[in-house]
Amino acid sequence: MPSELNDNMLNNNKDTLRIILAICMVVAGVLHFVQPDPFIRIVPGFLPAPAALVYISGAIEILLGLGLLWPPVRQISAWGLVVLFIAVYPANINMAVNHIPIAGIPDTWWFHAIRLPFQLVLIAWAYWYARPDAAQFSERP
Repeated sequence: MPSELNDNMLNNNKDTLRIILAICMVVAGVLHFVQPDPFIRIVPGFLPAPAALVYISGAIEILLGLGLLWPPVRQISAWGLVVLFIAVYPANINMAVNHIPIAGIPDTWWFHAIRLPFQLVLIAWAYWYARPDAAQFSERP
């Protein structure tokens, strides 16, 4: 019973959490254009054209964030976010391993120890919207 209660509370908040994720993605994407330098600095050296990658990823973040708000493309946008969160993970690792300082972000082992696994939370959060809801299947005869 307590598990069902928690599941119901989580599902009741699913739309709110989707909107929060969408807003976060749009804001993060806009930051890629407003303040690109910190993002450019953490792009791993083996990748070409860091500035272009930052602008492209920023545009993708904005589009996918907005896509979470539009039902016809919500699921594909969520899958796109899963892929995006995996694709940008090397930049997060690069920042941690090479101690790339970013103003306002601590460059300490404990911060990176929290920040790097948090990317898995973001992947799971996006995946929650990428997978078909169980309710869709239970409604079928």
